[in-house]
Amino acid sequence: MLESPARAPQARDHLGRTFPAAPALSMLALLALPVAGAGQDAAGTAGFRARPPEDEVVYFLLPDRFENGDSSNDRGGLSGDRLATGFDPTDKGFYHGGDVKGLISRLDYIQQLGASAVWVAPVFRNKPVQGAKGRESAGYHGYWITDFTRVDPHLGTNDDFRALTDAVHARGMKLYLDIVVNHTADVIAYRECPMSSCPYRSHAEFPYQRRGGLGGEPINSGFLGDDAPHQTAGNFARLTRPDYAYTPYVPRGEEHVKAPEWLNDPIYYHNRGNSTFSGESSTFGDFFGLDDLMTENPRVLEGFIDIYGAWIDEYGIDGFRIDTAKHVNPEFWQAFVPAMLARAKVRGIPNFHIFGEVHSQSPDAGPLAVHTRVDRLPAVLDFGFAAAVRATVAGSQGTEVLTRLFEGDPLYEGGAAAARRLPTFISNHDDGRFAYFVRTARPGISDEEVLRRVLLAHAMLFTLRGVPAVYYGDEQGFSGRGGDQDARQDMFASRVTSYSNERLLGTGGTTAHSSFNREHPLYRAIAALAALRRREGGLRRGAQRVRADAAAPGVFAVSRLDPEGARELLIAFNTSTTPVSAQVSVEAASGRFASLVGACEPAASAPGSYHVSVPPLDYIVCASGTGP
Repeated sequence: MLESPARAPQARDHLGRTFPAAPALSMLALLALPVAGAGQDAAGTAGFRARPPEDEVVYFLLPDRFENGDSSNDRGGLSGDRLATGFDPTDKGFYHGGDVKGLISRLDYIQQLGASAVWVAPVFRNKPVQGAKGRESAGYHGYWITDFTRVDPHLGTNDDFRALTDAVHARGMKLYLDIVVNHTADVIAYRECPMSSCPYRSHAEFPYQRRGGLGGEPINSGFLGDDAPHQTAGNFARLTRPDYAYTPYVPRGEEHVKAPEWLNDPIYYHNRGNSTFSGESSTFGDFFGLDDLMTENPRVLEGFIDIYGAWIDEYGIDGFRIDTAKHVNPEFWQAFVPAMLARAKVRGIPNFHIFGEVHSQSPDAGPLAVHTRVDRLPAVLDFGFAAAVRATVAGSQGTEVLTRLFEGDPLYEGGAAAARRLPTFISNHDDGRFAYFVRTARPGISDEEVLRRVLLAHAMLFTLRGVPAVYYGDEQGFSGRGGDQDARQDMFASRVTSYSNERLLGTGGTTAHSSFNREHPLYRAIAALAALRRREGGLRRGAQRVRADAAAPGVFAVSRLDPEGARELLIAFNTSTTPVSAQVSVEAASGRFASLVGACEPAASAPGSYHVSVPPLDYIVCASGTGP
């Protein structure tokens, strides 16, 4: 049985109705913390460039689903029905009308939540609609790019994007741009299977030097292959025909749809059919039919250095999130990353942050860390963290899962210090929202328990090592019914029936009404956590030491050690539905403690030992001094 607080304060949703605020006792104290001005650093707006990546709180959003600031661009300047314009605000797979101007109008909302960096999904011009007949959807998400030099007209103009970067920077915040190099939109077709998916064809069975298989005519004489020793301009000059596996062609009317112009030539793509996401196809196959770029070719590398270097030069953005990074050859990243960092340094951006998407469902560091050592990516999205929190807070695994995750931090290039720069998350636009994972793992539990688990997961997100990335709408209680389109709800009043029918947390409202309620208990809790993180250097830059875990749901405790002093922050979580009481290790010099969140003992039990009592599905944060 969950414990309920003796008294729960009342808050109001955007319809003016009252509801109980966050139920956990320690969360009541957290909600009382001041949150105004949460996005600015101590030096105001002037010093934002000097902040290292680990000092940020990131807010990730899809512009099409955030706010509609200009209804005149809803159809992207196109005419016709939804299959021509991509616009249908009643369908979760089409454009809904959000744009860059709308995002600018809501920056105050994002900053007051506590975010100091805004990460936007790709804003580049997309193919409006693609997919087999009857299964079409639109490029509202931004990952089906045709023109890498222009903002998609559904979202606005390049001048609008410049206004966005200026507005973000004027607030002392940073702007991270989601980019893609693995693929473009699905434009190239294959003669052998023009109306259906083409299975992957391997190097061994369909070598570059034969047309259409081992028995085909000799082609591409003298080409030595695409592996690292041969990734030179001279070698790729001998690759003149792209019909070694399939016969690729560009359909009539789309011969010049991509920009820059060189992207329209099939010679710069792998053309081997759909990836199976295993073996060589993970790098050389088409990602769900999207045109897979031959990133081993020096011309492609040079082209993308020019493309994305220009976005740094022109707009002064502060970092890149790299989509599908694991599906690109390591040599590309080994050259691209230093080029981008150098470009940013010249532009006066010393802390340009680059983090790649390396999708994994394992709560382990190894599958992620290899891409920082081999690919030389400065950071990756911490899918291991997301998996571990889902397993322990949404699911029923013991907190030792979290210990094993953090034991892998030395595997990252740069070790534990580098791990503190990994963007961590609990929800995203592909897999789904944390509330969905809770309800899936625990069907039939009360909304109160779902809310408490979501609050606990956010507490882990903000206090454990890494850079917290909040997925838009989580602060408004969005939950969804799955991943992908089901987790991409509108913040402005939605016309999608499935979105408006979902059960939101902490409010009696629905997504049929605008969802920018700053009194929502999750909004206030996240803002307070962000303020706590901003005040406490140990939560941003401090080394992390695991102090206690359990083989079953229960205690998980860590210390975060302030790098600028002897202050120790002890954070203890309880993932079970019964209270926990335990002795945990602390620094021997940490004698006296004060409470930052929850109930803390005033003194250590003995040098190096401290007693914690944590209510069900709750946490405490206790700060030490240095006295005996």
